[in-house]
Amino acid sequence: MDDALAFSALVLALSGQLVQEIHTSVSQQGFQDLRPAHGFAFARISAGGATTADLAEHLGVTKQAAAQLVEELVRKGYVERHPHPHDARARLLELTETGWAATRAADQAARAAVAPWREVLGQARFSELVADLTHLAPPGPIRPAW
Repeated sequence: MDDALAFSALVLALSGQLVQEIHTSVSQQGFQDLRPAHGFAFARISAGGATTADLAEHLGVTKQAAAQLVEELVRKGYVERHPHPHDARARLLELTETGWAATRAADQAARAAVAPWREVLGQARFSELVADLTHLAPPGPIRPAW
């Protein structure tokens, strides 16, 4: 297998493992009604300034699909809609305290999920890997600013 295919396969495998471990832990912490797609939505909403159209773009889905997801999250008590200060047709999305609690649970789960990777690589190499991936990650509202 060439390096490009190996890299792709490895990143996808690690991503899948990370998503599953975070989801399992978040469910075990009392958020059984959430799916991994909700976590991707929370990541965009928690960055601030998100509308349903922004969420659709972030998730790579139609505005209608994003609207259905938002409606589900509102109904479950994780998200609220507020008037947009500059666009009367749009609504800003904000996490409720329950949504923030789920986000904190996911953050804790993510730290635990990558702890074995840090242990295998060692702190210095792990930090280098984070720096390398930061250079490769696409720009956007959820990209870490370190």
